[in-house]
Amino acid sequence: MTDVDLSQVNLNLMVSLDALIAERSVTRAARRLGVSQSAMSHSLRQLRDLLDDALLVRGKGGMQPTPRALQLAVPLAHALASLRQTLRGEHSFDPRTSTRRFTLAMLDAIAMILLPGLMTRLRAAAPGVDLDIVPFEPRNYGLQLETGQVDAVVSVGFPDVPGVRLRRGPSSDFVCLVREGHPCVGESLSLQTWAKLPHILVSPQGSGGPGMVDTALAAHGLERRVAVRIRYFLAAPMLVAESDLVLTTTRALAQRFTRNFPLRMLEAPVELPQIRVGAGWHERFQDDPANQWLRELVLEALQDQMVVAPLRD
Repeated sequence: MTDVDLSQVNLNLMVSLDALIAERSVTRAARRLGVSQSAMSHSLRQLRDLLDDALLVRGKGGMQPTPRALQLAVPLAHALASLRQTLRGEHSFDPRTSTRRFTLAMLDAIAMILLPGLMTRLRAAAPGVDLDIVPFEPRNYGLQLETGQVDAVVSVGFPDVPGVRLRRGPSSDFVCLVREGHPCVGESLSLQTWAKLPHILVSPQGSGGPGMVDTALAAHGLERRVAVRIRYFLAAPMLVAESDLVLTTTRALAQRFTRNFPLRMLEAPVELPQIRVGAGWHERFQDDPANQWLRELVLEALQDQMVVAPLRD
């Protein structure tokens, strides 16, 4: 195909193509756009004829984009994002009257800490604004931010991606959680007991390699047994509450868990590195008033939710 007459192109097909490439599934793309599966299949057939390419083919794990589809992905998403912004005409942003829906990417642990305070601020400052919360994907977050699919990312770690701007928020230290009435734990948690207890390790990406707890124990000639490795933070406190496992997690998250489960929060027996949660966005939206407002709101909510009192002075 050497040329395309834009007057003959249905813009809805480009929106469908963007969804198909992003979802890599006719069913999910249809659900995303609120159309029937048969309508999305018809759009895919039209796109294949228009672009003279299969675009999506069946492969291992489902539909896979062709090289032509991958070549189109970023510029197409960029063009659609620019068009949306142009049609909105947002040279300024008034949160009090806006009905915009923002998309934030974060892990479930950060969502548990951040969202209650963020929603309180949101309802007070922008009652018509809504949020979509999606999983943080380290491999794809740069593309998601660049194309506007995600407005901002809230995370602890940010893989280095060109064009992504970052602002660090507050830091948090680590504490330990055990169940109420744990037979092996007294008023405090000793180093030897910490090492001997079976541990639960939350590893969202599934790697589960040696971490800061292992490093801290190794410095004392000790090692731990990771009895359970899991990807979901929300499941961890339920397992700890009904077992003899110990969980080492951030103080802010531990305080959330102790409000809802019969758990005891104890100071870690050794000093562990602190982590800092922050927000990331793409430089394309650096001066966008809506994006500026959103990230300031997120960072303010983080400051409120992450700064918590220690167990003792």
